[in-house]
Amino acid sequence: MTRAELDKDPGEVAAMFDDVAERYDITNDVLSLGQTRAWRHAVADAVDAQPGERVLDLAAGTGTSSIPFARHGAFVVPTDFSLGMLQVGKRRLPYLPFVAGDGMHLPFKDGAFDAATISFGLRNIHDRMAGLRELLRVVRPGGRLVVCEFSHPTWPPFRALYSEYLMKALPQVARRTSSNPDAYVYLAESIRAWPDQRGLAADLMTAGWERVQWRNLSGGIVALHRAVRPLGGQAGVSA
Repeated sequence: MTRAELDKDPGEVAAMFDDVAERYDITNDVLSLGQTRAWRHAVADAVDAQPGERVLDLAAGTGTSSIPFARHGAFVVPTDFSLGMLQVGKRRLPYLPFVAGDGMHLPFKDGAFDAATISFGLRNIHDRMAGLRELLRVVRPGGRLVVCEFSHPTWPPFRALYSEYLMKALPQVARRTSSNPDAYVYLAESIRAWPDQRGLAADLMTAGWERVQWRNLSGGIVALHRAVRPLGGQAGVSA
C-alpha cells in the first residue's frame, strides 16, 4: 500500500488515491459523519452552474462531485491525476467525460471554462500556488472559482477536539472502512499543515484571483472559498 508524505510527490499521491479508489466515497461518508453530501451541495450552490456553461471539476476523483453540475445542464469535465479514481468513475458514471490531468499542468486551453471548482484536492497538489495559477489560466476572464477544502475550526475548544479526532480517531475508523488506512494518516497530517481560511484567501489573491471571499462550513472544519478571474487581467499576474 502507498502512503504519501507531506512533500506531496505527485507519483506517490496518485498511487495512494489509486489504492483507495474503489471504497473512496463510502469511506469519506463514514469519516465525515455524512457531512460530505452537505459540502457537495454547498459547492454546487456556490458554483451556480447554468445550462450550457463549461465547468472544470478538478480533483473530481470518481466523479461524484460532478453530478450536480451535469444535472443543472452544464458541460462538466471531471479531471483527476489518479487513473484508479478515473477508472472507477468511468465505470459508475459513463456519461461523464473524465479526463486525466495534473493540477499543475492542465490539458486545456486558456479560458476554456466558465467556472472551475476543486474540492479537497488543492491540498494534495505538490505546488498549490502553481495549481491556483493554472486554474486561473483555464478559466475565462470574469469566470469563477470555488475551492472547498478542509480548514481550521473557528472555536478554540472545538479546534482542539477536532485535532484529536484527526490524529487519533480518524486513522482508527479508516482501518475499518478503507483498503489503505495509512492514506488517512497522510490525510490527517496534511489537514493540520494546511493554511487557515485567511491564509488560503491570501494565496488566491497572490495567484491573481480577485473578489476573494470565504464561508465556513461545519464550524470551520471546511471552508468554501470563492474568487473571480479579473476582466482583462493576465493569468498568473498577482492581484
